[in-house]
Amino acid sequence: MRWITFILLFFSANAFSQWKDYKINANGDTLNRIDVIGRKQGPWINRYESVRGEPGYEEEGWYTHNRKDGEWRLFSLMGDLVGVEFYKWGLKDSVCRYYNKHGELRLEQRWKAINPDKLYDTLLIEDPDKFDTYRTVIVKNEGASLRHGTWKYYDYSETGAVTTRTESYTLGELDKKATTAAPTAKKEVTKPKEVLDFEKKNAGKKKVRFRDGSTGN
Repeated sequence: MRWITFILLFFSANAFSQWKDYKINANGDTLNRIDVIGRKQGPWINRYESVRGEPGYEEEGWYTHNRKDGEWRLFSLMGDLVGVEFYKWGLKDSVCRYYNKHGELRLEQRWKAINPDKLYDTLLIEDPDKFDTYRTVIVKNEGASLRHGTWKYYDYSETGAVTTRTESYTLGELDKKATTAAPTAKKEVTKPKEVLDFEKKNAGKKKVRFRDGSTGN
């Protein structure tokens, strides 16, 4: 029995020794990990306080070699879900959605990440003038994601009226012909699936706190 306990303690200590710094939440999970060469790895929570009238927020997601990767969720400092973003190579990619304090979708963005390890990247995109036809485009890496696809804006009034505007982008270039402003129309407001799932899963719960588990510098 003593040998089993020793082995478990050995592997537990060895697992934590790979991190230069980390935090531990109430469930015993390691968060905000920094590896031995100073890179962010694994699950992280970043907190930003309110500054000059801008509301603060928390974001939680995953880092791979110091770059954001996959789904990241944004919360108000009160714990409400206010955004869901997706990342590739540390840059925004695919569809990102943002919500108001009532859980209603207010903005939907579409992004295309360019591989930051390449000076130029080759992308296959759909030809807007020919349905189901694609063309190859070589893009210079400017160190940022490109707006790519349709962006949608929503404005909810107290009466439930919704005013929407759409913008269409192709690799960062705005297509003015495809940009539209829809007239105000009465519409029943329903919360998006992401918000409903979050509220159902976290009903009556508060965000999990974490404690410092630094191993020293």
